[in-house]
This record gives sequence, structure tokens and C-alpha cells, in this order.
Amino acid sequence: EGRGPVTDRRPTGALEREVLAQLWTMPEGGTPADVLEAMDSDLAYTTVMTILTRLWQKGLVTRRRRGRAYVYRPKLTEAEMAAERMRATLEAASDPKAALSLFVHTLTSRETRALRSLLDEATRSRRR
Repeated sequence: EGRGPVTDRRPTGALEREVLAQLWTMPEGGTPADVLEAMDSDLAYTTVMTILTRLWQKGLVTRRRRGRAYVYRPKLTEAEMAAERMRATLEAASDPKAALSLFVHTLTSRETRALRSLLDEATRSRRR
């Protein structure tokens, strides 16, 4: 039986995020087989290999040959990638101040305290 209706498919980019999430748990990087095993899913090996190749073509991972396979490693940490995406989104906004305001109002109290602490730290380091 097939995969089911198109609505059962993952959103665009979801598989790439899942594969990256697995790579972030592998300090020495991983082959397509390593990633597939860690994902514990019904994906085909070739699907994982294709996703890793796309990530490499996009410059998000590096690869080096090990035997007949490549070992892939993320170029950025998860936090670095999230920060880059936030920066790109903010730069793309026609009204960055409004976007920041709306974002800040979605933060929990704990996140607000963390942000305030980081802003205070950044302000102190700029004064030096």
C-alpha cells in the first residue's frame, strides 16, 4: 500500500530539520546509515542520502568520504542556525521594530528574563 494521501506527507523542510537534529546528536558526524538508524523511521536509505546531499549542496553540512559512504557534519550548531534564521527573518521584515515587538510579546516570563539578561550582558560588553 502507498504512503496515503498527499496530506500525510511532511511539510517542506521537515525532513531536513529532522536529519539535522540527528546530526547535532552525533559529535563525529554520521553516514546516511547512521542517521537512518538514529531516526528510527520508515524512511528509505536513499531518501536520507538525498536529504544529506541537499543539505551539503545548500552548505549546511560538510562531508568527507569514509569507505564507500560520506560522513556528514553540520557546519553550524543548532543555536547558531536558529540565530541566523532569526536574523534573516528580521532583515526581511519591512518593519523590523514591529516584528520584534510582536515576537517579544509571545515570550514566556522565563524567556523574557533570559532575553533581558542577554541584552544587559551585550550592553555591558559594548561599553568596554
